[in-house]
Amino acid sequence: MKTIIPTTLAITTLLVATTGFSQQQLATSIKEVHAETTRTSDQLKATLTALTELTKQKQGDLRPAYNIYCSEVAKTEAAAARTKTRIQWMAGDGRKYFQDWQDTIKGIANESLRKKAQKRLDAVQKSYDKVEASLKVAGEKFNPFLSDLSDIQKALATDVTAAGVKAIKGTVSSANWNHQFVERSIHSALKELATMEKALSSEAK
Repeated sequence: MKTIIPTTLAITTLLVATTGFSQQQLATSIKEVHAETTRTSDQLKATLTALTELTKQKQGDLRPAYNIYCSEVAKTEAAAARTKTRIQWMAGDGRKYFQDWQDTIKGIANESLRKKAQKRLDAVQKSYDKVEASLKVAGEKFNPFLSDLSDIQKALATDVTAAGVKAIKGTVSSANWNHQFVERSIHSALKELATMEKALSSEAK
């Protein structure tokens, strides 16, 4: 399977090395992660839809449906690569903000205020940890899913026929099964990302 290196502006933004990572920087980055994770979820569904259309086609030339499927597989591979890049960012540069926040809290003299600030930090970091863990699981679960998609593509590459499509139906079932685990982790990440966006927003309520 070919390796796809992500070059999108969103990933470039996420990988900017920072000193004194600010609230606004983290809020913007989390918003980008949320948007891209949503797109990844949509892309997985688009790929499975293309595969379903291919396997259910009863008449006419199968080649156009196969070509659409191949196009969607390439996009899914790219989405998987972006997910892995986000995981690396969250484990590295993304955590600078929390260290800066913790250092700031240590400098608060008022004990009551310091405890409240610490509680706020702990709550936001808990959501961050859940997002990171969910995306890590999704990244791991991508492997068997992508393997199924790739095998289907290869099997049909020289046999885009009704019999060829019939032969890959078992792997299609496996792909749908593996997709459930990827989607479950992505859904969990999206839930916590929404929580983080609200927690980091500078808008008055």
